[in-house]
Amino acid sequence: MSENTPISARQSNNEQRRKKLLTALGGVVGASALAAGGYWFLYGSHFVSTDNAYAAVETAQVTPEVGGTIREVNVIDTQSVKKGDVLVVIDPTDAKLALAQAEADLGRAVRRVRGYVANDSGLSAQIAAREADEKRAAAQLASAEADFDRAKIDLQRREALSASGSVSGDELTRAQNSYAAAQANLDAARAAAAQAKANRNAAIGTRDANAVLITDATEETNPEVALARAKRDQAAVDLERTIIRAPVDGVVAKRQVQLGQRVQAGTPLLAVVPVQDMHVDANFKEVQLENVRIGQPVTLKADIYGGSVTYHGTVEGFSGGSGAAFSAIPAQNATGNWIKVVQRLPVRVKLDPAELQANPLKVGLSMTVKIDTRNRG
Repeated sequence: MSENTPISARQSNNEQRRKKLLTALGGVVGASALAAGGYWFLYGSHFVSTDNAYAAVETAQVTPEVGGTIREVNVIDTQSVKKGDVLVVIDPTDAKLALAQAEADLGRAVRRVRGYVANDSGLSAQIAAREADEKRAAAQLASAEADFDRAKIDLQRREALSASGSVSGDELTRAQNSYAAAQANLDAARAAAAQAKANRNAAIGTRDANAVLITDATEETNPEVALARAKRDQAAVDLERTIIRAPVDGVVAKRQVQLGQRVQAGTPLLAVVPVQDMHVDANFKEVQLENVRIGQPVTLKADIYGGSVTYHGTVEGFSGGSGAAFSAIPAQNATGNWIKVVQRLPVRVKLDPAELQANPLKVGLSMTVKIDTRNRG
């Protein structure tokens, strides 16, 4: 445009150019908004993400099941161990002595039960002997009764004849003495018969008492033997427990045990972290979880690798309550002034074991989690 062009014409041209630029800018903004809206509607709205996520695992706490003095400590923090590896050894001296005593008690119980069985035969023989004694006493009693009856009759006859003088006083005295002796013998025979019967009953009671100890049980199943065997087995288990082994594969952490330390059952010694079973707890806002379902695919990145490593996993489950609900001091929303705060719910994400083995994680590392919610089956 030349300098001779009127000012009004130049202004008009500038305004037209400005309108075209604004129109073009508006078109670009509108197209961008439309593209962003389309992206969000068709793709972006099907994903939820959070950086409030951390690697976690069910740590295995190692505690002794018996007390004693620590004789060996075979691991240190950060050391990798396999399931069954010996971690700590407790001095087994006391446990060995307890096992020896329990084995001796078992042997004594077995012999005692065998004695019960042997006594049963002996007591049966005693009953037979007492029954023979009872029969002999009964025969002696019958003889004494016959002697008494004869002596009584003789005395009565002589007493009847003594009035007429047919029997001398001496003969009458002898008859009276014979009667008294027969009476005494009868009383003794009766007592002997009663004693023989009592002895037989006592022998039967003794056998019955002994039979209670062995009836309906063999030597192996007898309660005394079973109790002693259980104590022996418990002592053997306690001896075995003096060797503390790794419960799972993992990495040793929080080792607190020292050589020579005296520990009691249940004292925390160390922890084994099964890093190969690591999962991620992702704390999503409650408003993000409307379309999240178990089994949906998840992509994750770990801050430790600077985002260069991508993990793949699936939604494994949801916590039973929000973090605030399980906090040490839960919020009391029913009292006082109340301000609504969006809560977060932990979502458990299972990781691909192969990826986890290639790029190990540690408990508590920060993660970024994105869930694909397109599959809502």
